[in-house]
Amino acid sequence: MAERMETESRKLLRRLRDTMASDVAGQARLDQITHLIADSMGSEVCSVYLFRDEETLELCATEGLKPEAVHQTRMRLGEGLVGRVARTGQVVNTPDAPAAKGFRYMPETGEERYSSFLGVPIQRLGEKLGVLVVQSRDAREFSEDEQYALEVVAMVLAEMTELGAFIGEGAALSARHQQAVLLRGTTGQEGAAEGHVWLHEPRVVVANPISDDPQSELVRLTEAVEQLRVGVDRMLEMSLTGDKDQLQVLEAYRMFANSKGWMRRMEEDISRGLSAEAAVEKEQSQARARMQQVQDAYLRERLSDLDDLSNRLLRILTGQGSETGAEMPPDPILIARNIGPGDLLEYGRKLRGIVLEEGSVGSHAAIVARALAIPLVVHASRITTEALNGDHIMVDGDQGVVHLRPDDTVVSAFRDKIAMLAQAQERFSSIRGLPAETKCGRTIGMHMNAGLMADLPSLESSGAEGVGLFRTELQFLVRNQMPKRSELSALYARVLDSAKGKRVVFRTLDIGSDKVLPYMKPNDEPNPALGWRAIRVGLDKPGIMRMQLQALIRAAAGRPLTLMFPFIAQFEEYTAARAELDKTIAREERLGHVLPESIEIGAMLETPSLAFAPKKFFDDVGFLSIGGNDLKQFFFAADRENERVRRRYDTLNVSFLSLIDKVVQRCRESNTPLSFCGEDAGRPIEALCLAAIGVETLSMRPASIGPVKSLLRRVNLEEAREIIWDARERGEQSVRPAIVEWLRSQNGN
Repeated sequence: MAERMETESRKLLRRLRDTMASDVAGQARLDQITHLIADSMGSEVCSVYLFRDEETLELCATEGLKPEAVHQTRMRLGEGLVGRVARTGQVVNTPDAPAAKGFRYMPETGEERYSSFLGVPIQRLGEKLGVLVVQSRDAREFSEDEQYALEVVAMVLAEMTELGAFIGEGAALSARHQQAVLLRGTTGQEGAAEGHVWLHEPRVVVANPISDDPQSELVRLTEAVEQLRVGVDRMLEMSLTGDKDQLQVLEAYRMFANSKGWMRRMEEDISRGLSAEAAVEKEQSQARARMQQVQDAYLRERLSDLDDLSNRLLRILTGQGSETGAEMPPDPILIARNIGPGDLLEYGRKLRGIVLEEGSVGSHAAIVARALAIPLVVHASRITTEALNGDHIMVDGDQGVVHLRPDDTVVSAFRDKIAMLAQAQERFSSIRGLPAETKCGRTIGMHMNAGLMADLPSLESSGAEGVGLFRTELQFLVRNQMPKRSELSALYARVLDSAKGKRVVFRTLDIGSDKVLPYMKPNDEPNPALGWRAIRVGLDKPGIMRMQLQALIRAAAGRPLTLMFPFIAQFEEYTAARAELDKTIAREERLGHVLPESIEIGAMLETPSLAFAPKKFFDDVGFLSIGGNDLKQFFFAADRENERVRRRYDTLNVSFLSLIDKVVQRCRESNTPLSFCGEDAGRPIEALCLAAIGVETLSMRPASIGPVKSLLRRVNLEEAREIIWDARERGEQSVRPAIVEWLRSQNGN
């Protein structure tokens, strides 16, 4: 039976290939295919359902059901047995379809005469395209060989759909990669950009999924796998950095490359009539489908390793390497499933925008994108399968929206938005050299956040008075081994040189949580945001902290030095960190190194606990900087990486503002300088409220300084403060409506 089915499978695939080569139109071609599948499978019915939109399947061709039902029968994702296959990506094989879970009778099709049902997903690399179904009158379960044969055919249909073999009338048969697509994701970095797609990993196209000569395809596969194994072994030999995580990934690659089961499945696919490339892609598609179902992080990583290895094998077989010969457009928008900080820095500022299918708002890529001020959207589902190199694309980082191949109406509206932003920046340039002095006579300090040398020119162009936060962890994140002290010292010295005497606040190493060093063994903590991170790592690994403090002291070379310790949760942590600094200063003095002219030492208040620290802490600390992003997530117990909850809580909630007010009052009592650093500092209305409460300095991304300063110069903070506390007294949950209404009345005057 198996040999007969293998022969029938190859025969069917050959007939499919002949149909692909024919000149018939898309609908006629699909009709021919359903006929020959039913004939080859010995079933009365064969039907093809394709997605017309994300939630709706349409019957596009059938042999055996009523012809008038074609393009008329539609069902929602998850509806009926066909919808169940589409939703789960799993095969449904039953001898009694009406009795099966989820069955839905579609009277217009005439399918009530058929008992047996076998439905398999039509999918390509995790992208669901439709469902292929065969049905018979006899109440029987289709054999394993029959199911396998139909899965092979479904895979070829997916390739044919991708190659545009079924283009016809209606949404379900429309040409792929030509329609306008709106994708909703999550804001990783604000801003708007227009450009053309540049794929980080160009799509591998399998032009010939069917082969007549299994033996030659087996030889091609064997040779390609051997080349892959040699390449993995070479990477292992060259990996002499002691990077355990990298070695672990390469060992996983080696394990999969030598997996007999992986090889056996691909060989079996070839024996059924697939080409070597199609056999590899079939395995890759199944790995991606399993990846979407698996919750265990370790298993997902392993399936991701297999997916990456399959991609490498496909590039060997097709000769389609990462260098495809395509030229990067002059206005590239980078598209990727995910990307590391090192790769992103290599692209640098030439990118207009970035769209990631995965990623997170706190990922390394997001940190670098913010440092480079490049609009970023993450969680943009399907972007890597929808986009092609050179596609016109518009990225709205403010709304987390991506317009791929936009129509003229969208283009016009989007360009109007970009023009308005440009005009606003032009207006802001006129106040670049002016202070953020309010109508009531208060002056708010305007500082910028940075993390790369490339950020420093923004000090002058943005009108920032200094760097309120220099993230020192980026230099640790973008390499595969610990940087040397001399390298860090040279970098910090260049930062101070570029600042030209303006104050730079260096935050000591803030790693852990969402910022894991590639060469530091992860702890697999159940809740890393509340785990071993930032100052906790520094105090437990004093050698790392000492090395960085030495680099900072030597970089100052007699100039003033300002540094702050991150994630201080209690007074004791600050005193312990301060003691490490004192010991380092004493050691540097003994070694004869030039000490800084002065050292200003601060702490970041990112946990509610520090707001209630003893008075002595506020007396001793040189300055405080509120880390708004972390403080808000801990105050509201809302993970900022979780889209279900992170937007649920407003910064202008009266409870949160009351906490900020408490910190302001405690700092005033001890005469401790206070700043606010985070995304909210760069949002004009939030910045206005923070200043009204009493925060004297704000630190934000350079592009936000103009809008924030412009608003502050037009308002009376004493009046704003009254509006805020009046709203609190009235029992309102957020002061936002009251402040917005007040601002409207100000503009009206």
